Amino acid sequence: MMQVLIVGSGLLGTSLGLALRQAGHEVWLADRLSEHVELARKLGAGQPVAASAEPQVVIVAVPPSQFRKVVDEYGRRYVNATFTDVSSIKTQPLADVESIQGVHGRFVGGHPMAGRETSGPAGARADLFVDRLWILTPTEEVPEARLEEVRGLAEDCGSVVRIMTPEAHDRAVALTSHTPQVVASVMAGLIARAPVDDIQLSGQGLRDLTRIAGSSPELWDDILTANADEVDVVLAAFEAQLSAVRSALRAGASVREMLHVGNAGRARIPAKHGGPARTEDAVLSVSVDDRPGALARLFAAAADANISIEDVRIDHMLGRENAVVDLSVRAEVAPVLRELLIAGGWKVRS
Repeated sequence: MMQVLIVGSGLLGTSLGLALRQAGHEVWLADRLSEHVELARKLGAGQPVAASAEPQVVIVAVPPSQFRKVVDEYGRRYVNATFTDVSSIKTQPLADVESIQGVHGRFVGGHPMAGRETSGPAGARADLFVDRLWILTPTEEVPEARLEEVRGLAEDCGSVVRIMTPEAHDRAVALTSHTPQVVASVMAGLIARAPVDDIQLSGQGLRDLTRIAGSSPELWDDILTANADEVDVVLAAFEAQLSAVRSALRAGASVREMLHVGNAGRARIPAKHGGPARTEDAVLSVSVDDRPGALARLFAAAADANISIEDVRIDHMLGRENAVVDLSVRAEVAPVLRELLIAGGWKVRS
């Protein structure tokens, strides 16, 4: 058991408290908003930090703009503690830490690759980090013992730890996380200004593309500003591709090659558990009434047949109280599941 102080009782900080307490650790909480600490406490994420507390590890779970101030304050208060963070940028926090005397050799940069579209402690979940990557970016000055403390906490939350340099991390997340946020928000911004009648035609594709546009503007402004150089590189490449597509369409030329390359890129995105992308899965489309328990019964039918659902997508039907649920399963078991569902009274479309 370790004694851990989490500074920041938002979504990630509270979720960390829930997960670490579940794993048997003692957790203290701090936040500039006392109401966040109180709600996190009521949820079971830990106790408000006491004046006598001497944490072994301090986890900084605040927005990038607040990071330096928090580390400066708590680094002087807890001179023996190991420090880590959960920020989705890693070069800026390291630069901040290097400017604070006495903390650099005690800091292990961290980024759990988990989150939700909601913010604040009310959205916290103890299982938020299960089977998720947790990136650690230690420098050579960090003793192995401190790295192992942070690694142990990440693994106790159910995460899979990967070691990277801060620069490699920031380059990667610019492509896989930060630029997608920009694209989603820009597209959703077009929807905000579109005629109401046009929006009524929205389908699942638009919902998928804009899902993350519901994220916190304040937090993402911090993140994008802090990783602006790397995001700019990806946006420049994206802009060039969009420009090429526009030119082709204006000229009446085919854009099939762009679509093929998109297929290839989509196929490279890792599947669940971080394994290789799966292209051989089959999709069964099932009509489901919009009633409590309907989805549970559908999933139970697959479980009773000992068939694992690889992925699921739900498309709600406009003006009707039902939805189409696309179940992705291994191709070899799809015919079996199809027959079982039909026999059970389900309407299978494919």
